[in-house]
Order: sequence, then structure tokens, then C-alpha cells
Amino acid sequence: MTLALKLGKQYDVAMLCKDVQNEGATYYAQGGVAAVLNEYDSVQSHLEDTLIAGAGLCHRDAVQFTVGHSADVIDWLIELGVNFDTHTQPDGSTEFHLTKEGGHSHRRVIHAADATGKEISLTLSQQLQAHDNVEIYQKYVAVDLITEDKIGHKGNSCLGAYALNRETGKVELFRSQFVVLATGGASKVYLYTSNPDTASGDGIAMAWRAGCRVGNLEFNQFHPTCLYHPDSKSFLISEALRGEGAKLLLPDGSSFMKKFDDREELAPRDIVARAIDHEMKRLGCDCVYLDISYKDPAFVKSHFPNIYDRCAELGIDITRSPIPIVPAAHYTCGGILTDLNGLTDLPNLYAVGESSFTGLHGANRMASNSLLECMVFAISAAEHIEQQKRVEHWHASVPPWDESQVTNSDEDVIISHNWDELRRFMWDYVGIVRTDKRLQRARRRVQLLQQEVTEYYSNYRISNDLLELRNLILVADLIIQSAIRRKESRGLHYTLDYPELLDEPSDTILVPPRFG
Repeated sequence: MTLALKLGKQYDVAMLCKDVQNEGATYYAQGGVAAVLNEYDSVQSHLEDTLIAGAGLCHRDAVQFTVGHSADVIDWLIELGVNFDTHTQPDGSTEFHLTKEGGHSHRRVIHAADATGKEISLTLSQQLQAHDNVEIYQKYVAVDLITEDKIGHKGNSCLGAYALNRETGKVELFRSQFVVLATGGASKVYLYTSNPDTASGDGIAMAWRAGCRVGNLEFNQFHPTCLYHPDSKSFLISEALRGEGAKLLLPDGSSFMKKFDDREELAPRDIVARAIDHEMKRLGCDCVYLDISYKDPAFVKSHFPNIYDRCAELGIDITRSPIPIVPAAHYTCGGILTDLNGLTDLPNLYAVGESSFTGLHGANRMASNSLLECMVFAISAAEHIEQQKRVEHWHASVPPWDESQVTNSDEDVIISHNWDELRRFMWDYVGIVRTDKRLQRARRRVQLLQQEVTEYYSNYRISNDLLELRNLILVADLIIQSAIRRKESRGLHYTLDYPELLDEPSDTILVPPRFG
């Protein structure tokens, strides 16, 4: 949405949404946007905090670029009408309320209560209504990118995409001189995730099949605190609670984070998630607890109204009792390689947001840097597109989708069975703590699933579930390959076989076989 708003109105923009327009990880983001906004903070401090959280793998130029544009992005959002929280100073003046989250050395996370993503998403979508050059296609799921070599032309420029209209069941052709992937991450590859159902790694898989390199996919961030309740699906308990003093407790009420890190609850997410995972396995308990009940109830209700209401619906009063929580897959730190303009290996193909690998996050994304990255790189990509030469009559000979050789399936049980198997073995073998034996076991299983799904895809008409499964299996394989290659424990990748850091940090870059 940011990119569409930033492109000049001389461009015709088609925005394909897998579900409805606002459905996606942004809408559910609670914490806020990290940005340097007051005199007590600095770009250098934000940069250093990000580098530390990234465990030696952040690209300094990408961090500098992102953090350096943070204040501009916030100013733009405020101009658009995003209603960030404010508070009154002792002298009667009003300023934005900033909170502090894990890994940050200052209060620099600007937010709209505990529903920042929703506020930003709705504001951007409202602004788009005035842009008649942007046409929004809802309930379309992309099938594959179209490149010159795929249709018999010389070169590998991206020419558009095929997309399944979920309402009609027909695959439609979208031709475009410039294509941008803003498809989110791949956390749905895991059994437990905080992500919405749309997060199935589609853009990463399509880019790989088209010839793009991917990087650092072994770094999957598990958010330490997701609500544990049989009637709650994927509900995140924001890191901002810990920023405001919430404590992690064992079932007996004792705290435990001080045993793992001097920063206790405000340690980076990988450390907190591993600590919780360790204690759950040690004790054999189903969950641990997050307690903010010692704070003033009015403060809790005003700062975390959505969390309070959701927990109250389930019979949990967070002003009186602790919240049961477990870690869950949350963020894909790796993705499609891009430069600082969001440009991928393919001419005319861009990737922004969680689907991309810009070098910002390194081995562990610092809290609230993700929304910032989305908008900084969307603006950068829009500016780069506007600098390119527009061609009015480029490839007109892209063929329509051909399904003449396939039939309707009578074996959809294969999709549901393989779906369940994939997500469970990824959770068990490629989760928070890994070993070589688990990773090799996962690789054997994923290769068998790839064979089955490739055969199925070749013979039957496609569906949303089949496309998601096909993409998740591919991205799972890329995650496993990346994890096998990393012979150390760094950031979010922790293996019992290689518990130490290597002296020289390096990225894990995978190249598609036919392009290597």
C-alpha cells in the first residue's frame, strides 16, 4: 500500500490481495514502529542496537539506510492521519508516547495502543481510495511469475504473473513492466505461529522458481509470547508488555529469565524464546506465564486494550492474573535477496517487507524494525521504479494460462495430510533448538513431499490450498538446506551440534540450480 501511494499517478497499479485488502501480518502487528524521534535517542544508537540484536550478520549499510529514514516515515504517516498515542508532560505539553522493547537501549517505539499495525493499515487503505490509478483485486492468489525465458524469449526480465481468482477458480494473466512482491513471510510452515493464514512463503517460492537467490532462511524468529488457550488461534501477546515491566513466570510463580540473561525479560527474542522452550521441556509443562497484574489496572487497560479484551473473552483478567503463553513462529528474517532499492536478481522484479532479505535483520530481527523496513523499502522501490524508462509496448505475446492437460482432483486428502505432516515435522525437527540428525530427517521427509506435490500439481487443477502447500514445501526445503549449511549457533539458529559462534560471520546464500 505504501508503494502504491508513493508511485506517481501516471502509473496504472494492480494490487493483488490474497484475501481482503487489509488481511496480512501488518494488520495484526501490535507493538509499533521503531524510529529515532527525540533528542535522547540517536540514529547511531538505533543502528548499534540493531547490529547487536542481529548477532554479527546485519549489513551496516542496510541498517544505516533504514534507521536513517525512520523519522521521515513517521512524519509521512502522521501527515496521512495515523493516530499514534500521545501523553501529557508535567509542563502540560503533549508528545508522542514511546515504549521500549527487547534489544532497544531507548524508548523509541511509537505506537497506537496495542494495535499499531491495524491503525497504519486502515489509514493507508483509506488513502488509497483517492488514487483512481490503483485497482485492487481481492481474493487473488499468485501462481507463478512470468519471465522472458519461461515463454521462449531471450533474457530473464519479469513480465508479470499468473494469479488464481479464488472466487471463480480461473487463473488470470497480469502483465506488467514492473512487479513487486510484498507477500510476507513463511511462518505458516510451522505448527504453531502468530501469523495470519496468508503467510505461506508464496513470494519467496515464486522468486526462487523464477531464478532469484535467497538468503539466511535458517533464521526463523519465534515470538516468545503467544497466548496459550484452546480457543485462541495465533493471538500474539505484544513485547510491549515486557517493555512496560511484565515478568515471565514458571507455573509455580517463580521468575526465571535472570538465569539466562542479565537483561532478563528485555533480552532479544531469540534468547527469551530459547529460555521459555528450555523451561517448558525441563518441567514438562504446556506453557509458562507472563504477569503484568502488579501494574495499575487503568494503565494496563489503556495501554493494552486489545490484549485485555481478548484475554477477558477467554476468562483471563490480565489485571488480576498472569497470561499463559508459549513461543510461536513469528517472523522470517531471511528471504529474496534485494539491494537498497528492493530490486531482486531479476530485472523489473522487486521485493519489499518480510519476503525480502535486505540485510537489515541479520541473525535476529530487533523488535518493531519490521514495519519500518516495509515502508522504507517500499518508498525506495517506488522511487527506483520512477527512475526507470517506461516502455509503452513491451511483450504483448505472453500466453494465457493453459489447463487443458489437467483434471479436477478426487484426492484432496493428499493436500490435507501432507499439510499436517509438513508443519509438524518442521516444528519438531527445525524449530527453536536443532540438531544435524533432526535436520537430515526433515530433509528426507520434505523431499518425499515435494515429489508427491509436484506430481499432484502436474495432473490436477490448482486450488488455493494446493498453491500454499506447494510453496510451503519449497520454502521448508530452503530453510532446512540453509540450517544444514550453518555449522554454528548464531542468533535465531541454535544447534546442539555446533553451540559456538564461528569467528567470521557470513550469510547463507542459496542459488537456484539452473542459475548457479
